Formats: sequence, structure tokens, C-alpha cells
Amino acid sequence: MLKLTARQEQILNLIKDAIENTGFPPTRAEIANELGFRSANAAEEHLQALARKGAIEISPGTSRGIRLRDGSAGNPGRQMALPHPALMQLSLPLVGRVAAGSPILAQEHIESNYNVDPALFSAKPDYLLKVRGMSMRDAGILDGDLLAVKKADQARNGQIVVARIGDDVTVKRYRKTGSLIELLPENPDFKVIKVSSEEENFALEGLAVGLLRSWN
Repeated sequence: MLKLTARQEQILNLIKDAIENTGFPPTRAEIANELGFRSANAAEEHLQALARKGAIEISPGTSRGIRLRDGSAGNPGRQMALPHPALMQLSLPLVGRVAAGSPILAQEHIESNYNVDPALFSAKPDYLLKVRGMSMRDAGILDGDLLAVKKADQARNGQIVVARIGDDVTVKRYRKTGSLIELLPENPDFKVIKVSSEEENFALEGLAVGLLRSWN
């Protein structure tokens, strides 16, 4: 990787912090706001420079399509090819469609088991969830991807979560204000889901800690 300017280092650290704190990289607008740029275009120019120097990869067409290339752990936003068998160490169940009202890790939901390198994830996941639909497209999470999930019943604002609402299980970005919980899509074609933390039909199932994508 070529030597970075002070500003480029600042932006790279901002990306790393966002990934560590929320699981996924920031948008151009968030970078611009954080660093006081007048527009997202200024952030884009710095990102392109980082890409040319080999610090990141940029996926066109998505607002959060930024991937670190430094190989460091704690980078769950990377879309990874499934690792070479020699690196496989952690066995995770792959959850497909979840039947209404039944536990997410019920045996009938488990399609198979994957052996993966645990260094790919920011925290040790408990299972992989096959993503359905494109509501998180702009976070780089696509239909058919395998989302690595750590079981949890609490989340911080901005984290990407797996939530159960009634009979449905969904992947969204989490935001809580008072007793109001908003589950935010990363695709303008989808609506925000609003629930009360006191509702019996709502539960957090886990936090996204990584993403696998098979290129086969």
C-alpha cells in the first residue's frame, strides 16, 4: 500500500471505526459530515485516492460499498469468498428460511454447516443467516449472502441486527429513541419498520459481525 496523506489516514481510521462500532462502513455523506466537507463529492474524491493507493476497494452503485484491504481483523464489512479449506477452523450452522414462531436455530432451519476462518469476523459468530431480499443493498448486503450473526438481545444505535417481528425475521439497521425502535433499511425502495420495545411480538435475535459471499 502506498503512503497515505494525513487526511487519507484520517478517513481510513474513520472507516475502520465505523466498521468496528456498527459492523459496516460509513456512507459518503456520513464521512463528509464527520470531517466537515461541504459535499459528499469531496469524500468520494478522498475514497478514490485511497482505492488507488490500495487501502480500500470501492463497490460501485452502493452507498456503503467500501471494503478495507489491509487484512486486519475486525472488518466485517468485507464481502469474502469462502476461505480455502486449509484455513477452515470454525463450524457454523447455516440458517435458511425461518418458520413462523419457532427458534431461529431450530434444527429444521439449518440447511448445512460451514467451516470458516474465525479471523474474518469482528466477534465470534454463532450462526450464518442466508439473506433474503435486497432491503440492505446499500450496506453491501445482497440477496443470497451469508450474514454472520452473534446471538444478542441488545444493540447500539447504528448496528445491523437480526430482529424478529411477529412471525418474520428481518435484517436491518437498529435505532432506538426512548421506547421507539426503528429498523432501518439500506435501500430507499423499502420502508422503515417501527415497533415499541415493549411489544411482545418483537425480539432482537443477534448482531451482524461479518458477511460471506460465495463467488461460485
